[in-house]
Amino acid sequence: MFDFASYHRASDIAGAVSLLARYPQAKLLAGGTDVLIQLHHHNARYRHIVDIHDLPELRGITLSKEERLRIGSATTFSEIIEHPVAQRHLPALCAAATSIAGPQIRNVATYGGNICNGATSADSATPTLIYDATLEIASPKGVRFTSINGFHTGPGKVALEQDEILVAFHFPPQPRAHTGSAHFKYAMRDAMDISTIGCAARCQLDNGGFKELRLAFGVAAPTPVRCQHAESAAQNAPLTHQTLDAIAESVLQDVAPRSSWRASKEFRLHLIQTMTRKVVTEAVVAAGGKLQ
Repeated sequence: MFDFASYHRASDIAGAVSLLARYPQAKLLAGGTDVLIQLHHHNARYRHIVDIHDLPELRGITLSKEERLRIGSATTFSEIIEHPVAQRHLPALCAAATSIAGPQIRNVATYGGNICNGATSADSATPTLIYDATLEIASPKGVRFTSINGFHTGPGKVALEQDEILVAFHFPPQPRAHTGSAHFKYAMRDAMDISTIGCAARCQLDNGGFKELRLAFGVAAPTPVRCQHAESAAQNAPLTHQTLDAIAESVLQDVAPRSSWRASKEFRLHLIQTMTRKVVTEAVVAAGGKLQ
């Protein structure tokens, strides 16, 4: 039995925002894979609930004529994995979704919940960064849009007010010619454990070299991060192992992992460089290239 102090089921987004404004202690319930654990452990901060599960405005994957992709925040990871549009346009996000827990969890866990939880270990955060998503957020003042870059503000913290709801992720048209992406997660028990280190890369090739590289890491800093120094090391560089070594060396300027019971700082730094080489190589191959 869960120890609710109050429970309110929203009928639409406007109603949910209104309920959050009326009950400032309330937490949102969508998939429930995080919230129900907190309730099970009698966390007093989770005794007031606003249920937004199954609101149709928060579900689904759509593609516009301009190839702009929208994913509702309450879309489950199973839905993302199985959707042909997501598979075609956002393969690294699908790969990350596959790495999350087991099928039972993926059937109910939501994309928005994974991001808004604020954890640096959120598996969907790194592909969301490399695909440069814009977040649609509803509040009592209306709707605003903000970049995923900078949305994570600290451990367990995001740039979302208490009375705001993440409605959807919007992705710009993704170049497909000579473009590839990849995701990799290192964990003690693979998908059944949270990331020790997670990463994603997207590269665009031109004339036998890197036109652009995007690289992001989770659990490598207090928040998921884009690796600007590593990306700069690849800019207009040839597809060689020397370039890959330069990227792996530069990434150390972008990260600040810590020691924990899961792994030491030194081991995480080793993983970061090793995984950089792996994920960038896989992205290059997916783009139709080959390192010389």
